[in-house]
Amino acid sequence: MDEALLRSLTPSVLTVLVRRGADFAAAEDAVQDALIEALRVWPDDPPRDAKGWLVTAAWRKFLDQTRADSARRRREDLVDEEPAPGPAPDVDDTLQLYFLCAHPSLTPSSAVALTLRAVGGLTTRQIAEAYLVPEATMAQRISRAKRTVSGVRFDQPGDVATVLRVLYLVFNEGYSGDVDLSAEAIRLTRQLAGTIDHPEVAGLLALMLLHHARRAGRTAPDGSLVPLAEQDRGRWDTASIAEGIGILQAALARDRLGEFQAQAAIAALHADAFTAEETDWVQIVEWYDELLRLTDNPVVRLNRAVAVGEADGPRAGLAELAALDDSLPRHTAVAAYLHERDGDPETAARLYAEAARRAPNLAERDYLTRQAARLNADRRR
Repeated sequence: MDEALLRSLTPSVLTVLVRRGADFAAAEDAVQDALIEALRVWPDDPPRDAKGWLVTAAWRKFLDQTRADSARRRREDLVDEEPAPGPAPDVDDTLQLYFLCAHPSLTPSSAVALTLRAVGGLTTRQIAEAYLVPEATMAQRISRAKRTVSGVRFDQPGDVATVLRVLYLVFNEGYSGDVDLSAEAIRLTRQLAGTIDHPEVAGLLALMLLHHARRAGRTAPDGSLVPLAEQDRGRWDTASIAEGIGILQAALARDRLGEFQAQAAIAALHADAFTAEETDWVQIVEWYDELLRLTDNPVVRLNRAVAVGEADGPRAGLAELAALDDSLPRHTAVAAYLHERDGDPETAARLYAEAARRAPNLAERDYLTRQAARLNADRRR
């Protein structure tokens, strides 16, 4: 079975279904189901026309799902006509679903991807961006996860670490502003913290509260992005900051440091500074060193380069940045910022414009474009 062939065909098959009238989300599900079927059938009966086979199978899956949805809607209409049921207990099974999707038969990364898609409400594209992989690769990962758990009994919940990773990624997607999931992630993490005595659960809850507390200051009245250093700190939610710091201090006192506690400590140092100039960047660099010891993540290294640039000067930050892969998300934007601080507006303007073309969302693109325009205007004066 040539999985590389399947990956290469996925985008074109998806395009065919959309052109035939399927909405993107339904087409995506149909193509994933067709890929699973191909993995089952092709080893014994390979098709002559791989793309044609996938298009036919995916279209049939889409039609089957459409008919099933129509039948479901008819059943729901009949239910609406029935008398209202009596009182029922208020039970929220969402967190239980997170644990069940993090099934022991899956690898942690596959369990996270499947849960984000099936329960978290994220698209394959959003999950792929969170993992820094192509969308087709993530579609295959989710398909393999579905295939692995098909036929197994969901009576063995997954581990806490996998569920925390899912909640963290759901929160990040909501916090980015693309979809509003951050409040739900906080609610579920708070619920988990009330049932499990685990320092990393507390660390994640503290991290979420500290980031969410700054949300009102992240955008201007016209919707444009406001960077952390320029935010009106009077708009921050001081009650959430105080709660987050209190939860973090209690977790750190247990001396079982994890990556979420380390990230929360960095967020607390930002939140605790009355002005951007008062930020304790030296201590932030130290916490990034702890975070790298726990998880050697390239995005963490990128953020550490910014912190080094603030603590030891922009040239020190650029030296750290030079050791990193320039294809990392926001790498170019960081380089632009450090070059500007180093007194090189020409290079900074060019890099801001390049970063704007790579920006993951409209607000960030507009901000970076304005930065490039500002520097170019200053140079022409």
